[in-house]
Amino acid sequence: MSETTNIKNISEFEDKSLLIVDDDNPFRERLARAMEKKGFQVSQAEGVKRGIQSVKAKKPAFTVVDLRLNDGNGLEVVKEIQNSNSKSRIIMLTGYGNIPTAVAAIKQGAIDYLAKPADADDVEKALLADINKKAEPPENPMSADRIKWEHIHRVFELCNRNVS
Repeated sequence: MSETTNIKNISEFEDKSLLIVDDDNPFRERLARAMEKKGFQVSQAEGVKRGIQSVKAKKPAFTVVDLRLNDGNGLEVVKEIQNSNSKSRIIMLTGYGNIPTAVAAIKQGAIDYLAKPADADDVEKALLADINKKAEPPENPMSADRIKWEHIHRVFELCNRNVS
């Protein structure tokens, strides 16, 4: 029950604009559709360059940014968001979760850092969480085996499925 007191409702926000910056097109599309159903006004970008262009065109109230993008580092987008709208709620996503990148994301202005694969409910909770209250721990944290599998799968994809 305490979980609901830490989370606001999207209807409490005047600006419901959400920018999703991720180069994984199927993931980004699924997340965008799910977040639209939850009441966000979603726009998408597939890389650092387009993400920065989107931020300059319309300063989003909420942003979900992948850390590693094909054309650079998602922290560049976070920096641009902080320069244009310091009140934007930014969530970093990554398949490469580690402490140094989490610290860098928070220092740049992100309010939370989620490991992929994160579902829309996790993203919504992170975006709408009361920033003055401590975050709830995840209900179903990924096991060490699942994290290892995710890492192996990501490396396999980065090598274009070539393991020779």
